[in-house]
Amino acid sequence: MHIAIAGNIGSGKTTLTDLLAKNFGWTPHFEDVDTNPYLASFYEDMKRWSFNLQIYFLNSRFRQVVDIRNSGQTVIQDRTIYEDAFIFAPNLHEMNLMSKRDFENYQSLFELMSSFIQPPDLLIYLKASVPTLVRQIQKRGRDYEASIRLDYLKSLSDRYDSWIDTYKIGKLLVVNVDNINFTESAEDLGSIIERVNAELNGLF
Repeated sequence: MHIAIAGNIGSGKTTLTDLLAKNFGWTPHFEDVDTNPYLASFYEDMKRWSFNLQIYFLNSRFRQVVDIRNSGQTVIQDRTIYEDAFIFAPNLHEMNLMSKRDFENYQSLFELMSSFIQPPDLLIYLKASVPTLVRQIQKRGRDYEASIRLDYLKSLSDRYDSWIDTYKIGKLLVVNVDNINFTESAEDLGSIIERVNAELNGLF
């Protein structure tokens, strides 16, 4: 089975992936932030590196989904291939940070790749306001994230909400993280675990 966690930068995806994997005994697949050769360059010069970064993510996540489906295990994935295609790449194009030519090339490649994969059995979306995202980004203190623009985060959040509103390809669980702290509160984490259990019990 394939469970995936979606959400904007700083919404808590990696932390919740780790916590749910430990609770349920699932295999976690994390976003390769630390080994990504383009990420730091992208935040320094978005226009120059946007296409390279998105192609890297597309390739990485396509390989992840193939590995997940072939593993025979229950896997929880930190971020999905759909977020790259429906949120990050079109957002960069709209902000004139990715050319029309590169964006169309990217879209064509995604359409081909997506025809070979299945969506997650359950998608967990971490919904967060921009102030919450900023607070959590500052808290983790990654140097290359210090220059993230507020308008960039806001634009991503708007696209996430639009995508989730039309998400019909699988089961969906929305968790609003503005008023909970699943990292430090066992009660808050427990409530999420209960909701995940309820969704998964309907899958069998």
